[in-house]
Amino acid sequence: MTGQQLKIAVVGAGGKMGMRVSNNLQRSTHDVRYVENSTTGQRRTVDVGRTLTDAGTAVRDVDVVILAIPDIALGAVSEQLVPQLQPGTIVLTLDPAAAYANLLYDRSDIEYAVAHPCHPSVFLQRKTEAELNDTLGGIAAPQDVVAALGSGDAEKQALAETAIRLMYAPVVDVHWVTVKQLAYLEPTLVEVVVCMIGDLLNDALQETIHTVGVPEPAARAMLMGHVQVALANGLRGDNPFSDACLIAMDYGRAKIIKEDWKSIFNDDELDYVLKQMLHLDHIHR
Repeated sequence: MTGQQLKIAVVGAGGKMGMRVSNNLQRSTHDVRYVENSTTGQRRTVDVGRTLTDAGTAVRDVDVVILAIPDIALGAVSEQLVPQLQPGTIVLTLDPAAAYANLLYDRSDIEYAVAHPCHPSVFLQRKTEAELNDTLGGIAAPQDVVAALGSGDAEKQALAETAIRLMYAPVVDVHWVTVKQLAYLEPTLVEVVVCMIGDLLNDALQETIHTVGVPEPAARAMLMGHVQVALANGLRGDNPFSDACLIAMDYGRAKIIKEDWKSIFNDDELDYVLKQMLHLDHIHR
């Protein structure tokens, strides 16, 4: 990591993620400027003691601009702000969708980067109550981050990593991949698959309670314990599933999972889901 004093602008500082990254950046010794357009976001920013700066002034001479705004707004916002930046400025987005779809303003003398938090691992050995309560990360529980850089510039990567470690602190490691690889991680791996399964688990829990009639405390206790066992056995191989369990798992896979489910890892399917998320007619390659 670089030890230089950085000038950082957070655009969208009063939004959900903007507040979270700003909370961490405010505790640093770097020069941080906060930009927010919405009235609610401005009030939220000021209420926690941060001073607002207009966008043009905030980004004029910074090292890093963090665009903490929804993907669907990144094209318009980057078109407005990026032409005002000094050459060599790093523009950091929080999700890969807009970068993968080439929605960001095209300028060859600035550096685009994307950094998405992994969130604290389900297997993290939490040592304090604050770590236990921090399921999203960025407060007390350590997490990893996966990031992508538009070029292979080692100096720019080191500078971007400094900002990334600050905004998502505490950070264990930053894993560098390509923009396309990051897009397959988020949304395909973690939203299309993992988050969907998490929601499916709740659907199954509600069916067990309301259709079958199992008392909620019993159903919830059984589910929560077996989620941990299933993840530990399936992802780490802690213990083998029993023979009877394997038969039930095969039944569940045949009943619930489509045979062609792995097609979600094809480029056309990645484009399809990103078009839905970004409300696009097509993906620009």
